Amino acid sequence: MSLRLTTYLVMNGNAKEAIDFYEKALDAKLLFCQTFGEMPENPEFRLPEGTEGRISHAMIRIGESDLMLSDTFPGQPHQSGNQVTICITTADAAQSRQIYDALSQNGQVQMPLQDTFFSPSYGIVTDKFGITFHIYTEGKQ
Repeated sequence: MSLRLTTYLVMNGNAKEAIDFYEKALDAKLLFCQTFGEMPENPEFRLPEGTEGRISHAMIRIGESDLMLSDTFPGQPHQSGNQVTICITTADAAQSRQIYDALSQNGQVQMPLQDTFFSPSYGIVTDKFGITFHIYTEGKQ
């Protein structure tokens, strides 16, 4: 089974600016970028007017490494210090579940592990040490 760690930056409305900056400063290549306005509509989480252009998910490649970025969902708090998280990528939903469950022990679930429009098994958990992990299963992009 394949397992990969990816740094994930959570920005406060300036993810597009950061992508542009890293493209120039680090010769990064944009692999994927989607705004909140391009996501499927969710009646439980309506986007405030004027926030459609915020980045919901992006990936850039710097050399041989990938960096994921997003803006906070409009209205969510952003605090300096919590904008860097780690994304664990697997190709197997069962392995994702095992990792998610292990990291959840004495930790805090931020988003339950679930099928999403971009991953068959995705969730967010902060472990008992305060480190936030995105568990991402490949298969829908």
